Amino acid sequence: MKPSLSFTLHPILFIILFTSQLTLASSDPACRTTCGSLPVKYPFGTGYGCGSPLFHPYITCTADTDHFILTTHTGSYPITSISYTTSTLIITPPLMSTCTTMQFSPNLGLDWASPFQLGPSTFILLSCPPPTSSLTIKGSPVCDPSSSHLCASIYTCPAVVTLGLPLFPPTNTCCVYSPANLNTKGELDLHGLDCAGYASVVSLGEYQTDPNGWVYGVALKYNHGGLDNYNTATTCGGCERSGGVCGESLVEAVGWSVFRYRSLREKERSLHVKGDVSCVPGLIPASF
Repeated sequence: MKPSLSFTLHPILFIILFTSQLTLASSDPACRTTCGSLPVKYPFGTGYGCGSPLFHPYITCTADTDHFILTTHTGSYPITSISYTTSTLIITPPLMSTCTTMQFSPNLGLDWASPFQLGPSTFILLSCPPPTSSLTIKGSPVCDPSSSHLCASIYTCPAVVTLGLPLFPPTNTCCVYSPANLNTKGELDLHGLDCAGYASVVSLGEYQTDPNGWVYGVALKYNHGGLDNYNTATTCGGCERSGGVCGESLVEAVGWSVFRYRSLREKERSLHVKGDVSCVPGLIPASF
C-alpha cells in the first residue's frame, strides 16, 4: 500500500524547517557576557534581544573590532568602562582633545529619547573667543571661574598649537564648563559658543595640575526607567551570577525551537522565562 501524500510531505517539511532553524542558529549573533574587555550585564546587551530593548538602539558590540559603542545623532563613541553599581559609563569621543592630542571637535550630543544623561564630567572648552568670561547661554555665564586653574594646566600642553594657539597661550580663550548642559537639540554646542574643541575629564588623578595624569572621557549616567523593577533585577541578577545573559526579547528574537535545539546540543544550557525577561545561560552559536 502506498503511503498517503500527507505522510510523504511530512518528512520534507520537517527537513526544511529543521534546516532553517540550523541556519538561524549558526548565523544569528548570540548574547554574550563580554564585549572586548568589558563585562556585559543587564540592561546592556551585545545584540538584538539581549539586554533591555530600551538600550539596544544605542549600544552595540561591533563584530569587526569587538568594541562596545554608543551611537547618538552626533556620532559613535567607544565605551571604555562601565560601573553597574553606579549606573555610569565612560565614553571617549574620537575627536575629543587630551594633553597629548588636541583637535577640532564637532558637537557632542545625546538623544533625548535615550536612557542616557551627562554624568559628573568636567568639560574644558578650548580656543574660544576671548575673553571667555563673556561666554553666555541664554544670558547665563558658562564658565566656572573657580576652576580656571585647569585651563592654566591644560594650556601647558604643546598640542595646543594644533588648535591654532601659541605655546603657553593666555587662558582667556579657555573655559571650564561644569556642570555642562545640553541645548534643545541635546548637544554640547561648541559651534554656538565658537570654541574649536573640548577636553572632558572624569578624574584629575593624583596631581591635579598635571594634565598628562588626568583621566579623559565623558561620564554618562543611565537609567532603566519603568523596566527597572524588582522582578527584572532579581531575575537578571540570578541569571548573570550563573554565567548567563539576560534579555527581554530573547524568545521573540530567535524562537523557541532554536533555543530548544541549542539546549539539546549544549549540555546544561536551557532557556528560562519569567514574565518578559529571559535568561540564556552561556548561550553561544551552535556549530555543526
